[in-house]
Amino acid sequence: MIWLLILLVVALIFLRVPIFLSLLAVSVLYIQFEQTAGTIIVQRMSSGLESFPLLAVPLFILAGTIMARGGIAERLMGFATVLVGHFRGGLAQVNVLNSLMIGGMSGSSNADAAIDSKILVPIMRRQGYPNGFASAITAASGSISPILPPSIGLILYGVLANVSIGALFIGGVIPGILIAVALSATVWIISRRRGYPKVRDNMARFAEIWASFVRSLPALLMPVLLIVGLRIGIFTPTELGAIAVVYALVVAFAFRELSIKDIPSLLKEAAFTSAIVMIIIAAAAVFGIIVAYEQIPAQVLGLLTAVSDNPVVLLLMINLLLLVLGIFMESMSLMIILVPVLAPVAASIGVDPVQFGVIIVLNLTIGSITPPVGSVLYTVAAITKVKIGEFTKAFLPFFMALVVVLLLITYIPPLVTWLPELTRGG
Repeated sequence: MIWLLILLVVALIFLRVPIFLSLLAVSVLYIQFEQTAGTIIVQRMSSGLESFPLLAVPLFILAGTIMARGGIAERLMGFATVLVGHFRGGLAQVNVLNSLMIGGMSGSSNADAAIDSKILVPIMRRQGYPNGFASAITAASGSISPILPPSIGLILYGVLANVSIGALFIGGVIPGILIAVALSATVWIISRRRGYPKVRDNMARFAEIWASFVRSLPALLMPVLLIVGLRIGIFTPTELGAIAVVYALVVAFAFRELSIKDIPSLLKEAAFTSAIVMIIIAAAAVFGIIVAYEQIPAQVLGLLTAVSDNPVVLLLMINLLLLVLGIFMESMSLMIILVPVLAPVAASIGVDPVQFGVIIVLNLTIGSITPPVGSVLYTVAAITKVKIGEFTKAFLPFFMALVVVLLLITYIPPLVTWLPELTRGG
């Protein structure tokens, strides 16, 4: 019966029934079938949200909203142009570097992709880049944000798998940089072959770089604040969320891009996004009853080890499963369904929980860019008006680059675990 219920959840999500309603409907069916008291639904939904780390979600969402509308993106884009504009395919390189810097603020691939789609893609098209290429690199570079702190995906994984969110944040730093390097290298190769233009002929002089750096410094200090605060243990991730909101407001007001009258709309936007996340988490807590009672992780491990008990092969199978499912289902729903199932499986074969968190978030982020159900894809397409076929063809080289990074962090654990271990050792 349990697998039938899971298939029903998947079917409902495919039919575009809201995720939380899909999870709740199936959970209610199961509880009624087992003749369990219906009050457990309300109790589990309430207790599922009684988590101090979950307070970080709305706080970082609000901080990211303020940063996105507070003149930060334009300053960072100017700094990125000074640094990499002299490379072949300069605007595409700016796109990647800008995402690396914004990733330390927004925590969301959709937010990052939307910013670059509105600002950079029109400029890229005017300079001769095809819409498909410009849209594809914008979506691909958006994959950096969910890996870097303050990643909403890593917070959600930490809550679902009971893993330190601070360790996850720090563990995502090197993989995030690796993604940027892989995408930048792919841009360089494609741009040389196709003759895409540079933004500027010569490398910027030190004085120009310094001036642009100083202008962007208040924005650049946000990710530094996050990493240093976590590294020396002064703040918890939740406390950092509150500090990030205050800091973002101070910077936005200092740049004179926001005023007091903008605050209500910012709060409304952040509250709406936070409510979507929270209701899904509450429904997932109810669905977790089924996962625990039916011992689904043990069943999944049994199915996988029936094929092979080699950890290398098992990790490859898990990655393939996540990538395939990520192509067809929304990433948050998949995380809520799969983390309680796969995290114990990964632990049983010796995978560090922090490493597995970064692996699963990157997997599902890649899926969010890939047709036919990718949320990032449709965010970009809605703004740039790119055709899905054109996007898919242009995205293939970047998809391969992302998969290479995924395999690196899967089979070279220190790429994820070294920094968290160094932090604990400190």
